[in-house]
Amino acid sequence: MASSIIATGISHTSNYLIQKAGLPAVTNSAHNIYAPAGKWILGTAFSVVAMIHVGRVTRLTQSGLSMTSWSPLGSLPPITEKEWETEFARYKTYPEWQQRKSMTVSDFKFIYGWEYGHRMLGRAVGLVFVLPWAYFSAKKMIPKGYQGRMVGLLAMGGTQGLVGWWMVKSGLGDDRYGDSHEIRVRPIRLATHLTMAVVTYGALLWTGLDILGLPHQKTMAEEASKIFNKDALRKAVRLRSGGICLTALTLTTIVSGALVAGNDAGRAYNTFPKMNDEWIPSEIADLTPWYKNLNENTATVQFNHRVLGMSTAVGALGLAGIGLLSPATKVKSATALFTPQVRIGLYAVGTSALGQMLLGITTLLQYCPLPLAAAHQVGSIVVLTSGIYLTHSLRYARPALVRLNRDAIVKTVSKKVVP
Repeated sequence: MASSIIATGISHTSNYLIQKAGLPAVTNSAHNIYAPAGKWILGTAFSVVAMIHVGRVTRLTQSGLSMTSWSPLGSLPPITEKEWETEFARYKTYPEWQQRKSMTVSDFKFIYGWEYGHRMLGRAVGLVFVLPWAYFSAKKMIPKGYQGRMVGLLAMGGTQGLVGWWMVKSGLGDDRYGDSHEIRVRPIRLATHLTMAVVTYGALLWTGLDILGLPHQKTMAEEASKIFNKDALRKAVRLRSGGICLTALTLTTIVSGALVAGNDAGRAYNTFPKMNDEWIPSEIADLTPWYKNLNENTATVQFNHRVLGMSTAVGALGLAGIGLLSPATKVKSATALFTPQVRIGLYAVGTSALGQMLLGITTLLQYCPLPLAAAHQVGSIVVLTSGIYLTHSLRYARPALVRLNRDAIVKTVSKKVVP
């Protein structure tokens, strides 16, 4: 039944979607019985973004070490004053208390609330994923071949909780009692925690876009072979490669930003473009062994983040310029290359990366106030989303389909030549 519906949808909408909406089209439930599942996946993806944002605020308010225990299912927060006093007394037995002895129970409630909210939001995201998955599976509304992806996405989300506790434990150990600086979680563990969250978001986003592209993507190779000439396809392949590189660079920049946050490096070298009158700070290689500089040296992690951030912005603007200002856009044969999705993606990566760079500079010069710092992290997700969207919109130019297109053209030519 489902296959006949898909076949009917393909025959009636394929050409229209290609000519009017571009490749790959995002279809609705009228043409795609799996569209509700795609929308659910995208909703889950954006709930992960909300969790990332709350996690950022939790760190900026120095709340991350307020909860000193963890369980997979969570528990109720302290309710009565006696329960709050008991929880506060437990907090006092850990290293962070030695630097925050002026804290009152009221202050403790504030930081505990942020950490508790972050953890429970993570569990809520898990339910947002699992319950609809069970429903759509029962209704056979998960596309064939996608159940393996769902299992992988669930595993990524579940592992994130364990990684989060592994991160928090690095700030609770007895070895931290001697720290002269503010006690924080280990930067490399913070970066791992954020990286897993961002990768999970990216996987959800890509999967959601894939599902919403059905049934059109089923005939993408055949239709692409009809409307693309060799020159247009070659340019699409290059543009897609640039999108992949830009997305990878954006992710690397986000990871470097986590190291900046882990070292509180945003509150150092608050000048631009130089770092305290130096282009390259003299302290950049102070730590030994040398590799500690990459994740524990304030000067090094901020310098790396500056370079990566600027490179991302320049790369995004360059890619947008090549795509939108290329002479190929002026010829009729290239119209299929620059579909509505591709144009939106190109504009998005250029504007978002430029805005993110300017926001980052402003945040640095203003000594990282909480609102700007939180907005800067959200901005990084916007840039990543734009890169993923652009790359996904050029799916028809991936190598496997390019080979299919070439084979189709060869067969067509052969039929014309043979009498």
